Amino acid sequence: MSAIHISQLQKSYGDVQALQDINLEVAPGELFGLIGPDGAGKTSLIRILATLLLADAGRAEVLGLDVVKDYRKLRALMGYMPGKFSLYYDLTVQENIDLFATIFGTSLKENYELVKDIYAQIEPFKNRRAGALSGGMKQKLALSCAMIHAPEVLFLDEPTTGVDAVSRREFWDMLDRLKARGITILVSTPYMDEASRCDRVALIQEGRLLQVDRPEAITASYGAPLLGVRSDKIYQLLQDLRRYPHARAVHPFGEEVHYTDRREAADPAALAAWLEEQGHTGVQVHPVPATIEDSFMALMEA
Repeated sequence: MSAIHISQLQKSYGDVQALQDINLEVAPGELFGLIGPDGAGKTSLIRILATLLLADAGRAEVLGLDVVKDYRKLRALMGYMPGKFSLYYDLTVQENIDLFATIFGTSLKENYELVKDIYAQIEPFKNRRAGALSGGMKQKLALSCAMIHAPEVLFLDEPTTGVDAVSRREFWDMLDRLKARGITILVSTPYMDEASRCDRVALIQEGRLLQVDRPEAITASYGAPLLGVRSDKIYQLLQDLRRYPHARAVHPFGEEVHYTDRREAADPAALAAWLEEQGHTGVQVHPVPATIEDSFMALMEA
């Protein structure tokens, strides 16, 4: 049995179709990522699965339970962490955790072994009000509250948005430890680099699933020559590369530009020479492996 089963799910807000015929399976114990930009439909999908939003059509099951008919049973079996910090700012760390534990008829002491790796990092601040915590600490407190009742499945809606790079890495390390305990995790993120931390990912845009597979399989399916290009005139480089006769796609990527060629094989030396003819200096052209972001952009343009 799948931990999460979604069939032909649809959701609209007026004229905006947020989800379009979503079909998806998540295996028990899987760390599954929903990868896409803001407005792609990630939050709508997670809220439907978390029994907080009704779909217009289709069906969704979590742990074999219908998210509409069996929502009361399901809420006791799942943990949910919304994208916006939604705990009580005026309560302390300890008071927030005790409140959520009481709601689910448990206690921090009873499930301490489950949350200790997370809670231990905020325990020194247990008497501090939640509103006074840093972004990374708020994140850990929210995850502790979502886990306090030992859920079998965990829904995390953009949990690393707005936190620093170190906190992001620590958070994913915590998810790895939770996965090792057999917990099914569905996490959404707009950060393409976080896809590599998932067992499988679904690339989503404008309410449609573009591709569902293992991260390495998605990047391996990128079927065109890809070059990293640099010059001393980065803006002009973008414009000129888009004029190159064999250009298929050109996108800024950090300190360089990712250039995709229309031909079966690209000639880095020929491209470098052409750019120098256009007046560029400091030109560097070299093959690069495709990333999730490259694959996502190619699927959007297909």
